[in-house]
Amino acid sequence: METSAHPHEALIRRFYAAFAARDAETMAQCYHPAVTFSDPAFPMLVGDEAADMWRMLVARGKDLQLVLLSAHADDLGGRAQWEATYTFSQTGRKIVNRIDAMFGFRDGVIVRHVDRFPFWRWSRQALGPIGFFLGWSWPLKALVRKKAAASLQQWRTKHRIANE
Repeated sequence: METSAHPHEALIRRFYAAFAARDAETMAQCYHPAVTFSDPAFPMLVGDEAADMWRMLVARGKDLQLVLLSAHADDLGGRAQWEATYTFSQTGRKIVNRIDAMFGFRDGVIVRHVDRFPFWRWSRQALGPIGFFLGWSWPLKALVRKKAAASLQQWRTKHRIANE
């Protein structure tokens, strides 16, 4: 007897299928208006900031490839493991990043999304020797976060004006 996936698991799978198809609008529809998102580069995004981060990453990730490795969810929460392969635009270096995601749900959509991955592993791929030697350090992580926040703010400003 075949069992169907829990609706929250189906939602996670829809989110990553949209990501793989570079469909940021469908990804945004999977989020609650009050969603919170966190990962090592973007430690706390709320609401439209989170959806705009995905819009920015999908628009800029010209060679982005995504594979959903696993997804599980129930009434209380969900988990996924996914892998992104892309070129880091600031250095032109190839990245293969495996991410563990955790989700919370409200009103049938994602209200909490936390992505975790080893920053040092990412930074040595993205930044080469600098990342290898300093990827464990708080100052490098803070610099990456500052640049990521500035990039998102610039993108949001540009696209907010363009959409008015």
